[in-house]
Amino acid sequence: MVKVKVKNIKNKEVSEMELPEDIFDYPLKEHLIYEAVKNFTANQRQGTACTKTRSEVSGSGKKLWKQKGTGRARMGALRSPLWRKGGTSFGPKPRDYSYAMPKKARRNAIKSVLSDKIRNDRLFILDELKLASAKTKDTLKTLKHFDFDKLLIIDQRGNNDLMLSTRNIPHIKAIDVME
Repeated sequence: MVKVKVKNIKNKEVSEMELPEDIFDYPLKEHLIYEAVKNFTANQRQGTACTKTRSEVSGSGKKLWKQKGTGRARMGALRSPLWRKGGTSFGPKPRDYSYAMPKKARRNAIKSVLSDKIRNDRLFILDELKLASAKTKDTLKTLKHFDFDKLLIIDQRGNNDLMLSTRNIPHIKAIDVME
């Protein structure tokens, strides 16, 4: 079992908690973390870029001049990609960039990140996080004892004051344990 210090709101050690080794003592696998982040960002892409081909551009399909005898190059349609206001040859079309990562790989990536956070003392457990009110200023005063650049707070579903008071702070995010 991996032992983690449980702290109170004043950043003082209160007790220790044992966490399961199969999750929190997993080796660091950077390639899995990279694949998980790449999968997440690919799934966030909209894929709505679109250009018109020669069949979609407005304009006539009439042959511009006869094939032979004019001295000019043979030309079929006004909206050819070679002409001004013509269609785009190989432009982007709407498509779906998302793909599914295997479930075991996703879980192992999360285990790897959590284990790395434990090893570098970047993950801690609070015994209780009670807020006086749902005000952002009060939440910042409460959390000033902890040294962090960014903070992710994972709490149970019923703590609405925490969710409301942290949603306007750019470097702090509070989520439900079930997310």
